[in-house]
Amino acid sequence: MSQSPKIGALAVVLHQDKVLLVQRSKQPDKGLWGFPGGHVEWGETVLQAAQRELREETSVIAEPSHYLRNLDLLRHDKAGQVLSHYLLVGVACRYRSGTPQAGDDALDARWFAIEQIRRGDLPMSARVIDLLEHAIRADQASADLVSRP
Repeated sequence: MSQSPKIGALAVVLHQDKVLLVQRSKQPDKGLWGFPGGHVEWGETVLQAAQRELREETSVIAEPSHYLRNLDLLRHDKAGQVLSHYLLVGVACRYRSGTPQAGDDALDARWFAIEQIRRGDLPMSARVIDLLEHAIRADQASADLVSRP
């Protein structure tokens, strides 16, 4: 049987020196904090999937603007066999409206100060900090372009 990686979209929303995270209610990463996201559905772009998953998991409305980075996530059993294979695509999203409320696949949803995430004192999914830092750099670069005379 031929298998293919599953594609997942992660919505990265920065707003007023905060970042929006959800606490996962299901495996993988049950109980850990991470970016809202989930599977890309057939006929849907990754940008559309990020926007939909964000709304379903948090009730927050944001406009997807651009791709940030791709993350390969492979989980193996003790014998080294691949149990799951995801290609996660980080999507920068501009906050529009809404107050975070956990829905769909989330136990909780809330804004966190970027500095709290950088300290790493929250139980988080792998690579949350790396993707956050990449999003901050991309956000600053686009702000620098806009502010140039």
